[in-house]
Amino acid sequence: MARVSRPHRTIPFRRAIAAAALTLALVAASGCTGAGRAPTGGTTPSVNSPAAAACVKDIPAVIARTATPGADTGTLPDAVASALEAAADTGFAQAAAPGAVVAVRTPEGTWIKTYGVADPSKKTPMKAGVHTRIGSITKTFTGTLLMQLAEQGRLSLDDPISHYVPKVPNGDRITLRQLANMTSGVASYTRSERFTDRYFAKPQTVFSPEELLAVGLAESPLFEPGAKFDYSNTNTILLGMVIEKVTEQPVEKVMAAQILRPLGMTQTVWPGESTALPTPYAQGFTLQGVHATPEAPSNATHWNPAWGWTAGELISTIDDLLVYGRALGTGQGLLDATSQTERLSSFPGAAGYGIGMGCVDGWVGHTGELPGYNTSLFYDTTTDTTIAVQTNSDISSGDCPADTPTLPDNSRDLSCSSPATRIFVALTKALGHPFVMPS
Repeated sequence: MARVSRPHRTIPFRRAIAAAALTLALVAASGCTGAGRAPTGGTTPSVNSPAAAACVKDIPAVIARTATPGADTGTLPDAVASALEAAADTGFAQAAAPGAVVAVRTPEGTWIKTYGVADPSKKTPMKAGVHTRIGSITKTFTGTLLMQLAEQGRLSLDDPISHYVPKVPNGDRITLRQLANMTSGVASYTRSERFTDRYFAKPQTVFSPEELLAVGLAESPLFEPGAKFDYSNTNTILLGMVIEKVTEQPVEKVMAAQILRPLGMTQTVWPGESTALPTPYAQGFTLQGVHATPEAPSNATHWNPAWGWTAGELISTIDDLLVYGRALGTGQGLLDATSQTERLSSFPGAAGYGIGMGCVDGWVGHTGELPGYNTSLFYDTTTDTTIAVQTNSDISSGDCPADTPTLPDNSRDLSCSSPATRIFVALTKALGHPFVMPS
């Protein structure tokens, strides 16, 4: 996407495409879809290159893992809790966010701590149970629904998208699997100024899935199906349309019936075209848009989220995220052993993007960003540990590129990172299994 004269306007959406994939460039930045950021090309390994060691070891053991009674109510040993607290304290101090909710669940118990404020103007403390927009973590839900429908025999991951949605360039050769693993060559609507100019001019604008799709398809194809990785929100919009066509139901109803209710996720909400969040909720702040400045970030709490649809629309809480993160990693409550084996085998190597989620050295999950919010949710398949971090800012800090706006007091002594990602990585180090991108 070309650079524009107003740097807080379009470029953040490019960054947004970069982290949600988090598998290939986990320095998540601000923006789109709750997409987080994912590499836009050139920095990711070819999907045709020889795979390194598998990302998830001993998949049968991960799938068969028995949940420990009391993991949700027990407390972690003092030494572990102290190490986590020290790591989170440091991570939050280095993050550009008013507040955060941080949680770790292991077989021994759960540790949760809150930081800062949910509403700076009222000095309302952040608290566990606050609702935030979780952005591209929504993609993992869409990928899960796709896998469930395949498991039920209602579609195949190798079906071409032309069977379900007409007029997709190369649609007769792009499979549902390639849409899910971001190798389709379909351009992301969030990289188009046709979308960003209209959205940032009026963040209350409601976009339909059909409008989003039209923008992405107008700039497609980027490459031959399967040729390489390119993180595209349009891919997940197309998968949402497939889910609705196959089930003949709105995708939010399918999601509630097949994921939220079975897992008891009562605080996870599909907002549709509404700008409201359930109470309590955190105010979210961003440097995206035409009015934000480093000295005065914009309050994006009630910007309309419909443009994220199945790529980034969901709202959730820390407790629901902890439940979902483990289910996503083990498949338990979501997929049978065969389907989960396929999903955990879908990564191209020790790090990569599979069917609607990423993996790095056994950590499986996703980041999520919408303007004003940043979330990290990962499950460690080696230790049965789930980490969830919510922040009410998508503003990066550290030694960031020139096209990544930061706050005036930003220190360049740190690597560039979005706030939830910074805290998440610090926690993984404290637990002894650091989340480190392969060089």
